[in-house]
Amino acid sequence: MIARTPTLIATICGLLVFGSAVSCNDRAQSASASHANEQHEAAHAAAPANPTPAPPVGAKEPAVAIPDFTFFILRSGIRFTKQDLAKKGNIVFILFDPTCGHCQHEANDIGKHYDELTDINFYFVSMNDPGLMSTFLETWAKPLVGKANVELLYDRNADFINRFHIPSQYPATYVYGADGQLKTYWNGERPTKEIIAAFKG
Repeated sequence: MIARTPTLIATICGLLVFGSAVSCNDRAQSASASHANEQHEAAHAAAPANPTPAPPVGAKEPAVAIPDFTFFILRSGIRFTKQDLAKKGNIVFILFDPTCGHCQHEANDIGKHYDELTDINFYFVSMNDPGLMSTFLETWAKPLVGKANVELLYDRNADFINRFHIPSQYPATYVYGADGQLKTYWNGERPTKEIIAAFKG
């Protein structure tokens, strides 16, 4: 019999919840909150006698400073943490669902305007099936493929909704300065001109 760990259980629950329930609309928030609660309960059941303080589960307000996190570079599986973020330029996290039409549209717009955004660092983050994620940029934002300032990251342990924010819609976009402080964020679509201005702001 395979031993079930809280992380494995939370990961499986997250994939099931987000694979079947989350779309570009308001269901993103309820599915995210449900996953965060399941993960919190599983972690609490296995907590040591003297646990270290943990960050709040299911961030309802956007993190005002980039929190610690662990994602994985999709292509290589290499761990990616806060220390790996770019040190110069604005940092943009885009939490997306590869099957979401609004996410595809925003990625396409960013690709079309990439020449204006070469000094912005983009981190596309998803909790969805890595197989679906793997063709997202190639299909919807080909100009971004292979760029040094663009990373596609797999959020295997739902760190984003636990540490950054539970969004109400996808894509959920967060712009941080090089100092790691939040400048602006939005959930869902915005006009292209506003997006470009926010990235540069």
